[in-house]
Amino acid sequence: MRFCFSVRFWPVALLLLATACERRKSVVIYSPASMKQLEGTWLSSREEDSGDTLVYRPNTYHFPSSRGRPGFAFKSYGRFEQFNIAPTDGLAGYPGTWVIDGSKLNKIRIHLNEGQEPDYDLEVFSLKNKVLKLRKLPAGKP
Repeated sequence: MRFCFSVRFWPVALLLLATACERRKSVVIYSPASMKQLEGTWLSSREEDSGDTLVYRPNTYHFPSSRGRPGFAFKSYGRFEQFNIAPTDGLAGYPGTWVIDGSKLNKIRIHLNEGQEPDYDLEVFSLKNKVLKLRKLPAGKP
């Protein structure tokens, strides 16, 4: 009797397990509508980060108090600016460029001018409701 009980509910357990293990889906960002959504200044919402998925919100979002929030700005014509926390807890801007990776339409290659740091990629998972979810990777990594 105990064996029949566990066999009967095994498919339900597998279904629950499958829905709990949600895979990250990539979003294609190479469309005029999504490109327009991407433009602007995004600041880290580190309270919402999960594992290697980083969460960013527009700089107009009402964030909890913090000693500084790094971020970046996607500007038109491939212009980019990275914001790091400055010694005075403000933000220091570093200009650069951005371009969409031709092989993967959800990857953005970032290059900072004057070699402030090596190039890197941003892999975008989600861009909706003014919430940007991504992962930062060394340039050229899958």
